[in-house]
Amino acid sequence: MIFTPENEYSAVLDACVLVPMALCDLLLRLAEEPALYRPFWSEEILAEVAKALRTDLGRSAEDVAWRLEQMQVAFPEAMVPVPPKLLKAVDCLPDDNDRHVVAAAITARADAIITQNTKHFPADCLSEFGVLCQTADDFLIHHFHLCPQAVLDKLDDQGAGIAQSREYVISSLGRCVPEFCKLSR
Repeated sequence: MIFTPENEYSAVLDACVLVPMALCDLLLRLAEEPALYRPFWSEEILAEVAKALRTDLGRSAEDVAWRLEQMQVAFPEAMVPVPPKLLKAVDCLPDDNDRHVVAAAITARADAIITQNTKHFPADCLSEFGVLCQTADDFLIHHFHLCPQAVLDKLDDQGAGIAQSREYVISSLGRCVPEFCKLSR
């Protein structure tokens, strides 16, 4: 599939891909290019991000609030509501606590859910709703093959934003998206 403004690809970003800063940064930098994809999330997803940043990574409440605010300012159209009735309709997942992610994808009419927890989103369940599930690694590899220069430029921009090299950024992504890192080197 070729991504063009007329054929806009969209994805719900699960909390687990928004918590690691380097991964979140790259995913959102790619979304700055409207022809690549449109990101979506919900209040529930951002609440999970906030909880993980505070409890797992020890970030202050102020740091967490600032980060989430910056995401919402940069992508005001990314927030999608999750109707409670829709939550009840998504009854095919192994963990009911993930219903809100699929409901967000349905509401947003997203093409995919980007998550590191693919086992939480079985293909047979998602196919009912016309949604794919991809790891961040697969998602980034796909984008690299479609638009290699755009991806490399975003890696360079990300490095410049923290006064580091592309290689530093790739190294910081290594644990989250190892195959993408091999490819982008």
